[in-house]
Amino acid sequence: MNFSQNHGLKALCTTYYSYLKLSLVIVLSLAVLSSCTKGNSKDNNTAKLPMVQVLELAPHEVQVPKSYIADIQAVQFVEVRSKVSGFVTQIFVDEGAIVKKGQRLFQLTSSEFNDMVNSARANLAQANAELQGTQVEVERLETLVKKNIISPSELELAKSRRAVAESKISQAQSQLKTAQTGLSYTTVMAPFDGIVDRIPHKLGSLVTENDLLTSITDVSEIFAYYKLNENDYLTYMREKIEGENQAEIEENLTLILSDGQHYSEHGKLETSEADFEQGTGSIAFRVRFPNPDKLLKHGASGKIQMKTNLENIFLIPQKSTFEVQDYTYVYVVTKENKVVIRSFQPVQRFGLFYIAEGFQPGDRIVYEGIQQIKDGMTIDPQSVDEKVVYQQLDVTI
Repeated sequence: MNFSQNHGLKALCTTYYSYLKLSLVIVLSLAVLSSCTKGNSKDNNTAKLPMVQVLELAPHEVQVPKSYIADIQAVQFVEVRSKVSGFVTQIFVDEGAIVKKGQRLFQLTSSEFNDMVNSARANLAQANAELQGTQVEVERLETLVKKNIISPSELELAKSRRAVAESKISQAQSQLKTAQTGLSYTTVMAPFDGIVDRIPHKLGSLVTENDLLTSITDVSEIFAYYKLNENDYLTYMREKIEGENQAEIEENLTLILSDGQHYSEHGKLETSEADFEQGTGSIAFRVRFPNPDKLLKHGASGKIQMKTNLENIFLIPQKSTFEVQDYTYVYVVTKENKVVIRSFQPVQRFGLFYIAEGFQPGDRIVYEGIQQIKDGMTIDPQSVDEKVVYQQLDVTI
């Protein structure tokens, strides 16, 4: 082989070697690029999982207030009515006045009853005179009979006349008592210590028997009547029979007035009705409240609030729920971090929470972000501290 041929062969080998080197660089570059692409794709898929705040549930014991509409009544309330007919000649009190038992309220015309009293007294005096005369006659005849001057039959007749005179006295005394009672009815007095209500009949008005003159109320204490349904009644009675929480129930009885404020005095549960009310299936209880400042009036309205303990219940934030056609739902997070829709029946509201049963300790629910997730979606859960949730929603456990 000559020099020219060797030189050509050498150049060809050099070119082939350069080609192989370039191909190897291209292959390695593609491999690296593919690896980077796959890594970026995996990172992108992870980044696409929504980060959602998740709350882990735990059972609690809470004291829940329960309210019942109350009917407020004075401890004593009496309608003062006229017992006789007549004109109102005097009014001794004003509307809203505080009166004592036996204090005069009204004076009605009494001339007719005065005449009746005077006539009854005259009849009684006449009957007494007749009795005295017959008694003298009987004593005289008894002496004559003893001396055998007259027959005993005449004495018996005299005794009969005395008996008639005695009966007339009894009749006259009864008439006098009736007249005096009628006369006393013309002066109307307070039956007990209390407050005078409205006075419909003014001075000079004609009133007939049983007309309403006014009402007297004693509001030194008041009664608040409220009704329990049968289930609440059975719960209360079982606790009372077993002696559980009885003192706490009575201490936690409070009255909420119509303006929403709590009455400062605590009540005492006293008694209940004997039977359930037909139609409503409820039974009334009575609570006595002191009323030292006379703030409460007869016929006022309010609510009785009782606090009851609920054990082993779960608090579900209302912001974590949604409603569809009267059903309440929440998103539950599985161990695989998938969200599943679950319905539940709230027992009642408790602040910004629902009280619920049927969950298990350790169940996780979506706390915030329910608008951005769907049933079956996988999420990136971010745990929320339970204490922080309660603090944010202003609830103390």
